[in-house]
Amino acid sequence: MNTIQERPHTTLFMMMSVDGKITSGDSDSLDSDKDWTHICGVKEGIGQYYNLEKQTDLCFLQSGRVFAKIGINEREPVNARIPVTGVIIDNKPHLNKKGLTYLSSWLERVIIITTNREHPADRFADNVEVVLYKDEVDIPDMFEKLKKDFGIDRITIQTGGTLNGVLLRGGFIDEFSIVVAPLAVGGRGVSTLIDGEAIHDVNELDKVKALRLMSCDILDDSFIHLKYEVVQKTVLV
Repeated sequence: MNTIQERPHTTLFMMMSVDGKITSGDSDSLDSDKDWTHICGVKEGIGQYYNLEKQTDLCFLQSGRVFAKIGINEREPVNARIPVTGVIIDNKPHLNKKGLTYLSSWLERVIIITTNREHPADRFADNVEVVLYKDEVDIPDMFEKLKKDFGIDRITIQTGGTLNGVLLRGGFIDEFSIVVAPLAVGGRGVSTLIDGEAIHDVNELDKVKALRLMSCDILDDSFIHLKYEVVQKTVLV
């Protein structure tokens, strides 16, 4: 079910530190988008990441937790929608009515993926749709629905490290497009590009994904842009 033909082509697009961290620390009050713009030697080149972000697919996958963390729930509505579809996995929910109002005013289409029957997105606006699952989000089914029911052929993934790990292990990431910022963050428990359950012995090595380098661009101010293709079938010798 999880072949490329039956689901959208996916690209994980994110910015990370040289040591693989995608945030500044282990608290939700810390965030790379805000924090790294204050660090000399990093802030000078960080705009290159946002310029590359503008060139990503016209559909993105994000989590409600990440959106809440970056302040979506405090933003005021805008007057014009951009031609982008936002797919947001949000079970708790992390998004509130104000956040949904902003998203529905900003994006052409909002698709909420949730297990929460009381999610405020239900019947919220004409461009907000809800895909409801009973106990947990069925990732293969979700991607199949995005392709077949919503007509999405390509999607950029920008979720947190734990969900990134689930998607990678399941074979749902086709490419990596990673901007490496010139800093080392450190810290046990700080979210990395790929988190989630680790493997525990050599019998699980088939869960590790090899990557094939597609391009390596040296950007200004010591930033690097790396693009990899994911080798979906792990071969052991």
